[in-house]
Amino acid sequence: MTQTTELDATAQADLVRRGEATPVELVDAAIARIEQTNPHLDAVLRDRFDAARAEAAGTLPDGPFRGVPLLLKDMGCHIAGEETAYGLAALRDADIRWRRDSHLAQLFRAAGFVVLGRTNVPELGTTVTTEPAANAPARNPWDPARSTGGSSGGSAAAVAAGMVPVAHASDGGGSIRVPASECGLVGLKPTRARVSQGPDVGEGWAGATIDGVVTRTVRDTAAVLDLVGRPMPGDPYAAPALPRPLVQELGAPVTGLRAGLCASPPDERWLDDPECRAAVQQTGRLLEELGLAVEEAHPAAFFDDSFSRHFNATIAADTARMLGDLERVLGRPITDDELEPRNVYYRSAGGRMTAPEYLGARAWLGSWSRRAATFWAPADAGGQGFDLLVTPTVGAPPPELGWFTAGGPREEGRRIGSFIPWTAQANVTGQPAISLPLHTTGDGLPVGVQLVAPVGREDLLVRVAAALEEAAPWAGRRPALPA
Repeated sequence: MTQTTELDATAQADLVRRGEATPVELVDAAIARIEQTNPHLDAVLRDRFDAARAEAAGTLPDGPFRGVPLLLKDMGCHIAGEETAYGLAALRDADIRWRRDSHLAQLFRAAGFVVLGRTNVPELGTTVTTEPAANAPARNPWDPARSTGGSSGGSAAAVAAGMVPVAHASDGGGSIRVPASECGLVGLKPTRARVSQGPDVGEGWAGATIDGVVTRTVRDTAAVLDLVGRPMPGDPYAAPALPRPLVQELGAPVTGLRAGLCASPPDERWLDDPECRAAVQQTGRLLEELGLAVEEAHPAAFFDDSFSRHFNATIAADTARMLGDLERVLGRPITDDELEPRNVYYRSAGGRMTAPEYLGARAWLGSWSRRAATFWAPADAGGQGFDLLVTPTVGAPPPELGWFTAGGPREEGRRIGSFIPWTAQANVTGQPAISLPLHTTGDGLPVGVQLVAPVGREDLLVRVAAALEEAAPWAGRRPALPA
């Protein structure tokens, strides 16, 4: 039989349904793979192998992914009685156990997944590389000297290395899509509120944050989102209902859609690597062959000079609030010397912000979102009528570890901003966006291409992503790791 760790989650679950493998066998194979590869990558921070083996041997829910191993990001998605440390040394060292399951953790378990542990994250998830001071850096399976992306970098490294076929991820400014791009995976950021953050979180970063997964295949991404994209009573937002399950979009026709391509940012403030341009141009040609109308176009609002300033204001305010919440959990203050400089700055800036200043930033972003949305709006509503925007996911292939922080705190902020010209905008508008592993550099590094659809239209993303996956398959590309 094919080594189960080489299979995607859909195929692993099918083995269990047909009686050709047991949940225990899937879990044992994944644990062996983690034990073999994680010392090289530091993708998994804490395991729960004994609990996972007991759960796999017991009575699992009869969900579609019964027995399939899963890793959870060390941020959110709490399990009652277990740790989630948010990349923060103070929380890790205090051995804090959360009181109750999150809604998402309950849905993962109801689907039949078996949780094996927690994956590496940057401190508080406020950067696009997974190099926390509290832990060893996560290393990219394609080149261990390079970044995995962030903040879901440990999850992406684990899936790319074959430890598990799917891992929990979350995204506030690109944190699903950036690691997916850098590790050669599928990463879909759902529409705002498609996946509930309850019961403990109403919204994060002014509604910009959302949970999801990273996977190897479009069919896994679609099937998992069908299962976890279920609201919780009291959620502060509501996502538009999908017309049918996303798995039914696989293989559906894509002809007649209209896509705008933007292969380069407008000026030198943002990175503009030729490999990323080539990835988008190549994807444009593929889309034309699939029957889409493709032209060079992008929302002018995406590169508004004031966007980053107002978005960062909401991040600063939320960081200050979150640290206050964590101090109450710890029962003591968290000092500046316990935080990375980036988060010291965010807490300070957020703490000084007045309520009118914070609300002013949110009001500006609300107005900006309406300007941006005209790109996808129909012509009879005053819009440009595009179905999709196609861009690089990030501005360059995976950088070397240490690149973001090499120039000090101020330079770190500039480099983070230069690296993600394309991703945070969809967080603010609430639109779904997906990164697909459609390009590889000459030296073998993955480069993702991002597709952005209108609010509520994950069906379009899955339909087009599946067509691209069939036209330019990536499943056979695997990093060279210890056998």
